[in-house]
Amino acid sequence: MSAKHKAKAKAEQVKGRVKEAAGRAAGDRRTQAEGRTEKAKGDIRETAEDVRRTLKK
Repeated sequence: MSAKHKAKAKAEQVKGRVKEAAGRAAGDRRTQAEGRTEKAKGDIRETAEDVRRTLKK
């Protein structure tokens, strides 16, 4: 299960980076903000998974 959650977090981070870059290129601040939000959610998921894995050990 751990690898599945970690992969989902990485995918969300990448999606956020792409969306942020697209917003920057198009000059769309809303899309940039959405991208930053998605990236942050991915970061949080990844950190939570790391903590969960550390506590299991």
